[in-house]
Amino acid sequence: MEQCLLEKYRDFLPVTPQTPLITIGEANTPLVRSQTLERELGCGELYFKLEGCNPTGSFKDRGMVVAVAKAVEAQTPAIICASTGNTSASAAAYGAACGLDVFVVVPKGNIAMGKLAQALAYGAKILTIDDNFDKALELVLILAQKLPVALVNSLNPHRIEGQKTAAFEIVDALGSAPDYLFIPVGNAGNITAYWKGFKHYKQAGKNDNTPKMMGFEAEGAAAIVRDKVITDPKTVASAIRIGNPASWKGAVAAKDESGGMIDCVSDEEILSAYKLLACKEGIFGEPASAASVAGLIKLRASGQDFSAKKVVCVITGTGLKDPDTTIQTTKTPAELPADLDILEKEILKSS
Repeated sequence: MEQCLLEKYRDFLPVTPQTPLITIGEANTPLVRSQTLERELGCGELYFKLEGCNPTGSFKDRGMVVAVAKAVEAQTPAIICASTGNTSASAAAYGAACGLDVFVVVPKGNIAMGKLAQALAYGAKILTIDDNFDKALELVLILAQKLPVALVNSLNPHRIEGQKTAAFEIVDALGSAPDYLFIPVGNAGNITAYWKGFKHYKQAGKNDNTPKMMGFEAEGAAAIVRDKVITDPKTVASAIRIGNPASWKGAVAAKDESGGMIDCVSDEEILSAYKLLACKEGIFGEPASAASVAGLIKLRASGQDFSAKKVVCVITGTGLKDPDTTIQTTKTPAELPADLDILEKEILKSS
């Protein structure tokens, strides 16, 4: 039986004798080698870190288990977050498991229904505002200072501590750090966390090298790339539809220290990679997840050579988080009569 995240990596986490070692099955997610795109993109080795295999379907569970454990340790009766979806689902699940009240502030119309359904199912109190994520975060920061509630957005340092464990798992699986790590960038906590993890493991003698951190924002929400706050961010990738990243400085530091980059990809590039992942690799990630692969495709098309390199793309959440995007961007299945000959002809025509 696998150890829980808090136990397995306790020497690298803010775990004390008073910290409850809670778990609902987070971490230990697969690192899957590419079946097709590795060859098509000319990579030496290409892997996908499938964070959608976490219990609420996204990477958020890694950080949330630490943040909530520390809230329980501090005897805080409730937790609060702003969210475009994944954070709300994760906070609601861990709050429910620990008997905490959970309050979620979400921007109206800017949350995928699959994610909202999760938060509702777990019993969270959903507070919808007529504004964007950045305003929601601003409000919960004030509320967390005024009320007996713990903030569990990635501004909570315990979130970053938990999320860095994904970097540990990649090194444990490969035996060393990859040459490149491609990762979506929204609120920028994840790229900050991965870089912290790779550095910590190197300091502990667990790996000799660190990867170039290759972060990709959505073009319509590319605050870091444009070096300015985007007041009205727009992208099909709701999880990274953030115009003022909370971990902006951490992301820039990860890029600079690693010799990597932060760039952006268009919605068209995101959706193309989203479909390629599913059709050629059997990996169904949510649209934001595909930003990492879209970034790799973009750089390869520009002439960058990865032929002797080990590359990991982080797939941050499952596609079941946002099924509407699939329905809206694919053909509706044809309705046919229940006739054997007609079905056979259709199958032969498609073969």
